[in-house]
Amino acid sequence: MNEPWGFTVKTVGFDENYRPAEGTRITTNFANLARGANRQQNLRNTLRMIDHRFNDLAHWDNPSGDRYAVELGIVSVEMHLGAEAGSHTFPLIEILKTCILDKATGQRIEGIAGNNFSSYVRDYDFSVLLPGYNAGRAEFGVPQDFGDLHGKLFKQFIQSEAYRRHFSKPPVICISAATSKTYRRTGNRHPVLGVEYQQNEPSSTDQYFAKMGMQVRFFMPRGGVAPLAFYFHGDLLNDYTNLELIGTVSTMETFQKIYRPEIYNANSAAGPLYRPSLKNQDYSVTQIVYDREERSQLAAAQGRFAEEHFIKPYGHVLQRWAAGCAA
Repeated sequence: MNEPWGFTVKTVGFDENYRPAEGTRITTNFANLARGANRQQNLRNTLRMIDHRFNDLAHWDNPSGDRYAVELGIVSVEMHLGAEAGSHTFPLIEILKTCILDKATGQRIEGIAGNNFSSYVRDYDFSVLLPGYNAGRAEFGVPQDFGDLHGKLFKQFIQSEAYRRHFSKPPVICISAATSKTYRRTGNRHPVLGVEYQQNEPSSTDQYFAKMGMQVRFFMPRGGVAPLAFYFHGDLLNDYTNLELIGTVSTMETFQKIYRPEIYNANSAAGPLYRPSLKNQDYSVTQIVYDREERSQLAAAQGRFAEEHFIKPYGHVLQRWAAGCAA
């Protein structure tokens, strides 16, 4: 158990013909869109929105607004627990990675991994462990070690040879701003990410991602209506090129418009002081079918799957490994 655990990385293209493979986490946003009678139109519209937003932000030397196309790959990571756990394999995380096609030159530019980050263990933490911990408590609380195992597993993968073999830079995970926090606009403005916001206090998600070794900054890109949360290692503004950042913004802002239209497809933009709300009624709906309620239910089901097939049978191995693993 002192040796790093092994990881297998598999990638499948995400396009209008994508169909989730058996065993794919169906709570994953891209898998949710690819089911049902409207699956192909859903995917086609989503990809079109991403391309339009990319060209809108990458406007230089792009007079017709169609120079670039974003190609997406679904990256699935499996973890091999080793001999002590019977060489068991468990699906650890899934993410999207962008690749940018410059149609003017024919060049393909590697983008950033991390889009649409999802994790069985995170589902377990938030949908099984946390509700169980708070059952019967007068006030909501979080266990002191909440997120420790997930964070160490994530860092183990990021530091692994398998990660270095497939990705040239650390991941950037872009998600929605927390609806429980207030955000204040600052005077800092980035040419791609837009105006920076700062929140009044860290959220539970910030603390969870901190255990993954990631810090957070909030930016509202030009033409956007609400700040996005960017979780990263290193220096977000200097470690990545403008095109790499635009790939992440165009992809994740599109998904946020689809499944959180109350915030990211609102009809008015965030002001100097902003509090996101899913109760906002002044927003537009995309022409893309997304079952948000079903996704929430499935998150709990997949959290229980992680509990049954990972946490319970290998808990003693995981605890011993985590105890000897650097924070």
